[in-house]
Amino acid sequence: MEEKQLTVIEHIEELRKRLIIIVVFFMLAVIGSFFLAKPLIKYLQSNGQAQEITFNAFTVLDPGFVLLKVIIVLAVVLISPVIMYQLWAFIAPGLKETERRVTLSYIPFAFLLFLAGAAFAYFVLIPYVMGFMRLLAGDLEIQQTIGINEYFNFLIQLVIPFGVVFQLPVVMLFLSRLGFLNPDWLAKSRKYAYFALFVLAAFITPPDLFSHLFTTVPLILLFELSLFISRFGYRKFLKAEEEMRLEEIKAEQQRQIDEVMERMKQDE
Repeated sequence: MEEKQLTVIEHIEELRKRLIIIVVFFMLAVIGSFFLAKPLIKYLQSNGQAQEITFNAFTVLDPGFVLLKVIIVLAVVLISPVIMYQLWAFIAPGLKETERRVTLSYIPFAFLLFLAGAAFAYFVLIPYVMGFMRLLAGDLEIQQTIGINEYFNFLIQLVIPFGVVFQLPVVMLFLSRLGFLNPDWLAKSRKYAYFALFVLAAFITPPDLFSHLFTTVPLILLFELSLFISRFGYRKFLKAEEEMRLEEIKAEQQRQIDEVMERMKQDE
C-alpha cells in the first residue's frame, strides 16, 4: 500500500465508507446479541452476590429497557475490533508502511485488554462495592430494594469504563509509535496523571478510603505499565525518523553527484 494524499472530499467519502461498514456490522451484531442477551441477563442475575438479591421492576417497561441495553452494549463489544480496524483503515493512508503494519497488530491486544478491564471490574471491583454497600445499608438500617434496571445500569457504568481504561497501554503505545506522544514529557507530568486517576477513582467507588485505594492503585500501575511500554514505541519512532533523515541525505548527495556527472558530460 502506497502513501496517498487525499483531498477533503476523498477524506469525507472514506469516512462515510467506514461508518457504513460499522453500521452494517452493528446491525448484524444486534441481531446476534438478541439471542445472547437473555442467557447473559440470567447469568448476571444468578452469579456472585447478585444471586442473593431479589430484583424488582419499578416500571412496566423496565424488563424491556434492560434487554435493550444489554443487546446494544453486547453488540458494541462484539464489533469493537471492527470499529478499531475501521479507525485504523481511515488513518492508514497517512502512515508509512512499517507504521501501518505495526499499528494494525495492536487491535487484537486492545480488544483483549478491554475484556481484561471488564473482567477486573465485574469479578473484583463490583463484588467489593456491592458488599460494602450492603454493610453500609445494614449500619444505617436501610432496607435495600434493588431494581433490575438500576442494577444493570450500575454494571454497565463500571464494566464498560474499566474496559476502556484498560486499553491505555495500547493507546499510549500507538500514539508514541507515531510520534504524537513523548513518554519523557508524560513522565515529567506524572503527578497530574496520578491526580486525574485519583479523581476518576473517586467517581466510580464507594466513599471510603480503602475502596478508593483499591481502585486507584491498579489504575496507577496500569499507567506506569503504559508509560513503560510507550518508551519502546517512541524509540522505534525516533529510529525510523533517523533512518528517513539519513536516506534523504543520501538521496540529496546522489542527486548532487548526478548533477556534477551530467555537467561533466555536457562539458565534454
